[in-house]
Amino acid sequence: MARVTGGAFPAVLRPGPLEIACGLVVERERHAAKLGSEAPHHPRVAFDDAIRPALLRPPCLVSFSGGRDSSAVLAAAAALARREGLALPVPITYRFPAAPATQEDEWQEEVVRHLALPDWVRIAVTDELDSVGPVAQSVLRRHGVLWPFNAHLHVPLLERAAGGTLTTGVGGDELFGPQRWRVAQAVLTGRARPKARHVRTVALALAPVPVRRAVLARRHEIRWPWLHPPVEARVNRARADWQARMPVRWDAAVGWWWQSRTRRVLAETKAILGADSDTAVVQPFLEPAVLAAAARQFGQRGPRDRTTALRALFGDVLPDRVLARRSKATFNEAFFSDHSRAFAARWSGAGVDRTLVDHEEVAAMWNAVRPDPRSFSLMQAAWLASEGLNDQEERI
Repeated sequence: MARVTGGAFPAVLRPGPLEIACGLVVERERHAAKLGSEAPHHPRVAFDDAIRPALLRPPCLVSFSGGRDSSAVLAAAAALARREGLALPVPITYRFPAAPATQEDEWQEEVVRHLALPDWVRIAVTDELDSVGPVAQSVLRRHGVLWPFNAHLHVPLLERAAGGTLTTGVGGDELFGPQRWRVAQAVLTGRARPKARHVRTVALALAPVPVRRAVLARRHEIRWPWLHPPVEARVNRARADWQARMPVRWDAAVGWWWQSRTRRVLAETKAILGADSDTAVVQPFLEPAVLAAAARQFGQRGPRDRTTALRALFGDVLPDRVLARRSKATFNEAFFSDHSRAFAARWSGAGVDRTLVDHEEVAAMWNAVRPDPRSFSLMQAAWLASEGLNDQEERI
């Protein structure tokens, strides 16, 4: 059988069979040097420094959903461009008329109006971004299955930015989102008043990694109905091991995240996809200088919450209503539509490792009203097999 042609991706960036089956990155080792302690005085300085190269390689398009992270990137880029006399960034936005859960029109329009940006590219999408739709098919044929399953999402945006730069807000969730030990961290740093119920939480946070791993594996099992039970247990053990190794200190946890394979995959996959259209990719929330500056600014306690952090960094360029919003769009409807349903209906069983996956269970999942998006990488592997293409050998 023929093989996919994607040789540009190093093995560490590619999901292996277990990761394709469960839809997660299963961490194995640290793949980067430790995050340096040298950083600008304020993380916004580092953020602007990370964005500047994008503005110096126009056109500078900003992948803009209207969420807080992409709004922050767009606002910081616009302010920097005006200060330094550079061409303004151009927001580029998908619109999904048939997927109500994706709608962010009101928030998008508020941000663009506040920033007084004259240009805004809006792309209406029906089923093009389906997990096995035309855009995904092109990426799968060229590069094989990638993680996350929606790695193809930015390809049309990268093509619009050809010869220039695409800037994204990827990484904001991971930097300022909740961490595993946040309650224990708050108690230990004096941010929260200790209560009786915190005793076990703090004791677990301070326990050796093997103890943490055993407790987390027992308390926080997640189900994957299509995985055989021993395989599901294997994935849960890997998740527990990953979480057990996270430091309790917020600044140390940021450095730990910087070294992770997940962070590397998020950063480098888009860069390689961008090379297909001669588009540079800038993702300031994934830059080491930004992470180091945030770690130094917020220290071992970290910011009180995500809104506090965003206000500290972007309060001068965005309305507080935007910085403090809690709602968030979801895009699963866009990734499982007519192409996926048609494939699920005709799927013969090829492309699924039956030592990992229960064939009948995954078939039922794909024919459900709302299939689990963690199974979409598996569908992509099955689609490749149906086309007579083999994804490459196990890469991790």
